[in-house]
Amino acid sequence: MLALIAGTGALPDELVARLDTRPLVCALEGFLPDNLTPDIEFPLEQLGSFIAGIKARGVTEICMAGAIRRPPVDPTRIDAATMPLVPILQQAMMSGDDSALRAVIGVFEQAGFTVRAAHEIAPDILPPLGCLTQVTPSKDDLADADRAAGILRAMGAADIGQACVVQKGQALAVEGIFGTAWMLKSLTQRPDAGGGVLFKGPKPDQDRRVDMPTIGPETVTETVAAGLSGIVVEKSGVIVLDCARVVEECDRLGLFLYVRERAV
Repeated sequence: MLALIAGTGALPDELVARLDTRPLVCALEGFLPDNLTPDIEFPLEQLGSFIAGIKARGVTEICMAGAIRRPPVDPTRIDAATMPLVPILQQAMMSGDDSALRAVIGVFEQAGFTVRAAHEIAPDILPPLGCLTQVTPSKDDLADADRAAGILRAMGAADIGQACVVQKGQALAVEGIFGTAWMLKSLTQRPDAGGGVLFKGPKPDQDRRVDMPTIGPETVTETVAAGLSGIVVEKSGVIVLDCARVVEECDRLGLFLYVRERAV
């Protein structure tokens, strides 16, 4: 039996729509999915009890999908079943995103669950290789994508960010803790004539079972507002939500969407 630990955003809903059998939908308190009603809602302070409860219901597999930020922890709410996990959770809260997620994966695996990626249970959520739009990237755009991939590798070594914007070989913006939308919004009042590429991809050694980079229709709108020419994502490394609509919006607004091979 599969349990989907659903965060915010459209990804959990898209996953459930693609599955033949509805999973047990669970959500961390304060981070409910946009369009799904959870079967179980739990606070982080009772993670141990939550794990015991879903195991008792026959859950053997876990998929984590959707956005979750680090919640505040109330020590008075920590129950007995969660107390042994406190050192792990404390370390995770002080680590970078990828390290924190690896710690959470470890907790579930130690409890006997198999952790599965969103694109493993719904492979068609990943876009195919190549240009998906009517507009195609120029040679300069592809060079900017190469430069952006190198920047992401450097960022990944520090466990920060999954996106950046490059124009003419120069980094205009890099993604930090506030995410891609905030980064793109920071470019809406740029003083030049526009142009550039939004590049998105996973960190070099990222565990792709969780926190896969994601774009959706709203990313297209934000890319246009930032004055960019198009979007480049890494093959098998970025989920595209409502891909048909994303392509349609790119075509309507004159952007390209290009899926490139993973940089070596």
